[in-house]
This record gives sequence, C-alpha cells and structure tokens, in this order.
Amino acid sequence: MDQLDNVAKFLQGKTIFVTGGTGFLAKIFVEKVLRLQPNVNKIYLLLRAPDAKSATKRLHNEVISTELFGILRDKRGSEFDHFISTKVIAVPGDISSLNLGINESKLREEMFKEIDIVVNSAATTDFIERYDVAMYINTFGPFNVMSFAKRCDNIKLFLHISTGNFKGDLPLVIIRPTMISSTYKEPFPGWIEGVRTIDGAIVGYGKGKLTCFPGNPNSPLDIPADMVVNAMVVAMVLHKNHHQTYDDDEANIYHVSSSLRNPLRFSDLHNIVYNYFTKNPWINKRSGQRIKVGKITVLSTANRYSLYMNIKYVLPLKVLCLVNTLSCQYFREVYMDLNRKIKFAMGLAELYKPYVFFKGIFDDTNLKKLRMAAKEEGIDPSLFNFDCKTIDWEDYIMNVHVPGLSTHVIKS
Repeated sequence: MDQLDNVAKFLQGKTIFVTGGTGFLAKIFVEKVLRLQPNVNKIYLLLRAPDAKSATKRLHNEVISTELFGILRDKRGSEFDHFISTKVIAVPGDISSLNLGINESKLREEMFKEIDIVVNSAATTDFIERYDVAMYINTFGPFNVMSFAKRCDNIKLFLHISTGNFKGDLPLVIIRPTMISSTYKEPFPGWIEGVRTIDGAIVGYGKGKLTCFPGNPNSPLDIPADMVVNAMVVAMVLHKNHHQTYDDDEANIYHVSSSLRNPLRFSDLHNIVYNYFTKNPWINKRSGQRIKVGKITVLSTANRYSLYMNIKYVLPLKVLCLVNTLSCQYFREVYMDLNRKIKFAMGLAELYKPYVFFKGIFDDTNLKKLRMAAKEEGIDPSLFNFDCKTIDWEDYIMNVHVPGLSTHVIKS
C-alpha cells in the first residue's frame, strides 16, 4: 500500500487558503502539497498586492519561479505552467484589512464556498525583539483571518502559525517553530531564501568579517524548514476528524523544535562552521584569494563582548582616525574598511543577542504524540519526518546548510 495514501487521500479535492504566500515557510508548504497531491482542488494564495495582475506577477516572480519548484517543474514538464495556473490562484489583499483586503466580491464569495483549510502564515519577522515561542510574529492578522475563516461554508480545519490562540468555535491547530533553517531533505536538501536567523553570523564569518561574537555556548538554535512543513501536513491529516481533543487548547499546540531532544547548540555550530570554512574557504570577490578563517572568540555575556570590542577594536580605530586626520587622509581606505567591519560585527551581535543568549527549551510533548499518532495512521515517518533526533547536525551543517547558503544565497 502506498505510504502516501492517507495524506494524499486527505488532500485530494481540498481547497486550501494560504496567507503570507511569498514567505519562506509558505512556499515550502505549497510546493509539498502540489507534489504530494496534484489533484488538490485549489490553493488560494493571499499576496499583498493592489490588484489581480500585480498579485499574479508576484506569484510567478517570487514563488513559482524559485528554485524550490524545480523538481515539480521537471516532473510536470511542458504542462507545468498550465498545472500551476489551474491549481494556484493569486489573491490580491492585505491581512490587516477587512475581509483580508479581498475586494472582488465574486472571488470572495467563491472562496467562502470552497475553502476547506486555512493556513495562516502571514507574519512580520522581527529579529530585534525576542518572543518566547516563535520566529514568525503575527501582529493583528490572526483576528482578521479568523473572521474570514468563520465565513467559509466548508471549513474543516484552521492551521495557524502564530504566537497566540484565537480558536473560537473553529477546529484549530497551532504550529510553533523555533528558528527555521534550510531544508533537510525536501524537495531537495539545502534550499534557503535569503540570510535567515543565525545565517548572518555564518556568512559574516565565512567572508572573514567576524572574528568574535557574543553567545551562550549552550543556546539552542535551528530546525530545518521541511520538518516544520511535515509537521503541518501531518497535523492537518490527523485533525481532520477532530483526532485530538479540542476541549484542551494545549492539545492543539505543537512546538517544532530541536532544543529538548537533539539541540544544535551555539558552541557546536561554532566548531562545525570553523571546520567547514577551513576545508572549503570562500573566495574574496575583490582579490580572488581564498578567505582564511580562524577560531571565533566567543564572549559569554553581552558586557564582555562590548568591553572586548572597545579595547581591541574601537579604541585603536579612534587612534587610527586621529592619525588619518593628521596625515591628510593617507589611511582613509584602511580606516573606512576597519570601521565597516567593526560596525558590521557590533550590529550583528546586537541583532542576535536575544537568540544567542536564550536559555529556554521548548516542550515538544505534543509533537511526540503527533508522531505516535501518525505511525498508528500508517503515515511513513521517512516521508513525513519531523523527528529532530534523526538529524546529524554536523553532517547537515557541513554538507547541506552551508553549501545551501553558498548556492542559493551567496551566489546572488
């Protein structure tokens, strides 16, 4: 029996509404659904745009044309464009507006009649503030999405990625991921879009711009994006008939995190990326020379980092500034280069301070129960893996994540 049967049967003929359609996680979710079940009825994708033409342009430029959809594109061949046009509908709107900014009444009423599942992944990602439970932070969007979902005639499930619970009388699942990294295996290993979470420090280090950094060696870090999406899909299937007890809100909240069972700690990441860039140095685009990296000096508190930076870099820079002035700007280029590096390092440290000193762990008891329930339903854990214990972090960082950064981020 095909191991996808339970999942594919559930998705067949379903109409799914996804907010935040150009977001990293939403794209992976959409790609997985289309790949698993080409006979899904429709996926409505809410995109911030003034009209349908602009929304469709965003859909193709920012979602469908990405490398993420390469496997699906190859599989469908010449039929790919037609397949996408019949399955994925770009909906212009704004999550902060009434009716989510969907102004075309005919389209809105059609959606109300067809939608079975709502996946709310619209969010603002703010690395300046620290929230305890999620990287994706919703502002006022959830309330509007809930109001919209309640008007859908056939709504069976409301899957919500957020920091709050706004269930009302709808069946609701909340997925709370920690910091999300590149894909582990699906649709292929290492896909990532932009510099995310701790990647700013990895890129800075690989480029030779980072020699010291603040951080608690025991702070837990990432979880691969496709594991989060696997948990989302499995939760959708298992909650189709109120599989869990909806009287207890906590039963429907799933923390997708490695921090309890198989954490990637800051100290581990430090050692792994040092080994990677020692063996696979990046090339300086200006000089064409290989960039040499050394061990990062890790300061265990923010105050120690600030003191270290001031003594070793900031004060000497001020002296250089004075010498440069007295010598009629003779050392201007050297001063400007050092000044940029120091500002980069201190800005990056300030940005990541809430994360690299975070000591909390996330209770994934419910996620464990979800895995057990998935096994009982015959869902193959190798095809829908969200068990962080299966991750070999050294292999993942060395052979998947950093190469993914090189391929999908640095090259651009």
